[in-house]
Amino acid sequence: MHQPLNNPLFRPPAEADSLILQVDQGCPYNRCTFCGMYKSVPYQRRTLAEVRKLIAGEAHGAPDARRIFLADGDVMRRPFAELREILMMLGTHFPELTRVNLYATGSAIQAKTGEELRQLRELKLHTLYLGLESGDEETLRAMCKGETAAEMAAAGRLAQDCGLRISVMILLGLGGQARLQEHALATAVTLNLMQPRLLSALRVVPIPGTTLQAEVDSGKFTLVTERQVVEELRLIVQNLDLTNTVFRANHSSNIIPLEARLPRDRQRLLAQLDFLLASGHLDSRTPGELPLWL
Repeated sequence: MHQPLNNPLFRPPAEADSLILQVDQGCPYNRCTFCGMYKSVPYQRRTLAEVRKLIAGEAHGAPDARRIFLADGDVMRRPFAELREILMMLGTHFPELTRVNLYATGSAIQAKTGEELRQLRELKLHTLYLGLESGDEETLRAMCKGETAAEMAAAGRLAQDCGLRISVMILLGLGGQARLQEHALATAVTLNLMQPRLLSALRVVPIPGTTLQAEVDSGKFTLVTERQVVEELRLIVQNLDLTNTVFRANHSSNIIPLEARLPRDRQRLLAQLDFLLASGHLDSRTPGELPLWL
């Protein structure tokens, strides 16, 4: 079996304590202009025989694992029959297993019927991490996302109607200075349609070797300033109408760590952002200091 080419493996922050099984390598789409996660990793979907061997080996070392994250990008893209088989293997080898989580795209979710999604849920598939990035269709096209906001919103609703949990990620600053307001307002509208149980906001950071970095270097894309990032997040929060969502902006790319339960903590969150905007500490001319890695 091939060893992982991308090491350490990418996984959401919430999966820090999960057993990570790399059933796939790379991303089947891998054309988003802002993403550098899998650029050097050719996509490979491991055979069920390879996956079975991987699971058996990991079960020997961690038989009491309760949470498992299936890597790499968009494992949900696998056919329903393969996903069902993998989940059944996990249930057999890990008797204490409570949930299995993975990255998913909207199109991969919509390729499954409602009945198929419900069957996967019964086999302990639990949380699907969906990168919405933006609700602004023009921004998504510019970033070669490959999916529309409307498609991703429909996919999120379908999954949640079938008992799965959706954790949605948005990228602050993805519209650049040219589409700051459009990106923020359309993202809020799409999130209101989707009603995700979990919502994470990260700041877009140009990664060396990506198309976005080249566009920043050439002047085609102008990064928002540190202050504008906070203004954009405030505009999104101000226009959210969520009924039961845990919100986090505690990634290393964020200006300050934030966490709230919406709608309960909406006014507190707005007050925190207003305090930050009034503090005089935000850079109004440049993006400020960006993390070296994500």
